[in-house]
Amino acid sequence: MIEVKAPADHDQYKNPKIFLAGSIEMGKAEPWRHKIATALATSEVILLNPRRDDWDNTWVQSIKHAKFKEQVVWEMNGIDEAALVIIYFDPETLAPITLLELGHCLEKRNVIVCCPEGFYRKGNVEITCDRYGIDMYDTFEEFVEAIVAWAHV
Repeated sequence: MIEVKAPADHDQYKNPKIFLAGSIEMGKAEPWRHKIATALATSEVILLNPRRDDWDNTWVQSIKHAKFKEQVVWEMNGIDEAALVIIYFDPETLAPITLLELGHCLEKRNVIVCCPEGFYRKGNVEITCDRYGIDMYDTFEEFVEAIVAWAHV
C-alpha cells in the first residue's frame, strides 16, 4: 500500500486507487483514515488521502484562492480517477463536504459508504445509497471488511 496525500501527484502509480472521502473536521472526526491505511498495509492499492499536511484554516474558500482551489481540484480528480471511493460519515461531525462528495459519486458504481447510527443525516444517506445501489455499512468494522475484501480480490 502506498498513501498519497493532497496535493501530491499520483499519476505515476498504476495500481488500483482508493479515494478516502469522508469526515475530516479537526478535533471532531476520529482518525479513521489511519485505520483504513493500517487495514490495507499489505495490499497493493494506492490510497488517495485528501488530508493535507500543510492545510491552513485561514485560506479563503474561493476559486480565486490558489491553494484552496488546488485542494478541491485534487479531491475531485482523485474521486474521478479512483477505482474505489470510500466514504465515512463520522457521527461526531456535520460533514457537509462529505455529503457533497457522496453526490459527486452517485453515478459511480465503485463506492462503499459507512454511516453509523448517530450521524444527523443518516436517513438521507441510507435512502440515497439504496436508490443508487451503493453499498452502505452501519459499522466501521463492516466497512473496513468490505474495503479489505475489495482490495484483495
